[in-house]
Amino acid sequence: MKHEVLAIRHVYFEDLGNLELVLGDRGHLVRYLDVGRARIDAPNPLDPSLMVVLGGPIGAYEEASYPHLAPLLAMLEKRIAAGLPTIGICLGSQLIARALGARVYPAAQKELGWHPLTLTEAGRASALRHLEADGQPIPVFHWHGDTFDLPAGATHLASTPACANQAFTWGEHVLALQCHPEVLADRFESWLVAYPGDIAQSATDVRSLREDTARHGPVLERAARAMFGEWLDRFAFGLAR
Repeated sequence: MKHEVLAIRHVYFEDLGNLELVLGDRGHLVRYLDVGRARIDAPNPLDPSLMVVLGGPIGAYEEASYPHLAPLLAMLEKRIAAGLPTIGICLGSQLIARALGARVYPAAQKELGWHPLTLTEAGRASALRHLEADGQPIPVFHWHGDTFDLPAGATHLASTPACANQAFTWGEHVLALQCHPEVLADRFESWLVAYPGDIAQSATDVRSLREDTARHGPVLERAARAMFGEWLDRFAFGLAR
């Protein structure tokens, strides 16, 4: 059967990336809801088979400045309570953490660039195991300045030296990823053009990010597609008929 996927997108190039390729390979329908172009409270969060909340440069705690965050949090709360498959990436993971009652706040330092994850025992037993090759972690892309406390009842999956809570699951149906395993190397230039201020405040530069993405991107794409595929197939997101 075909599944409808709803992706909440804050920035046009922070899309589903290789997750969309996984879904396309399986013949599933993807619908984007672009923040600022539609009422965020319009969709029924219980309708899609899968809901994905994507990244963006704002804080998950800034609903006073960005009013769409309040109804989006309410959508997440309702969907998670209903036990429906939900993924959050970067800002999306922070919003999931908030929806589960955890604190989101500025990190001690911005994490920007390619760094491997350290998987927990639970992480190695999960679909994130694909982010290791021959027992060694592969570099994963990071671009964030905020972090979150692990929600009560969550299973911690991964960390980095700069960010203790890189990934978690909650129940069987929620996956939160602070990093960006969805990123596609051939679309990466948009990140460099859009966020020069972040780069200027970091320990890296445009040339290094571009070179690292060309080197590590294809490896991550293969690993992340396997990761997303394994996670989705637990919910019968196999080949559509």
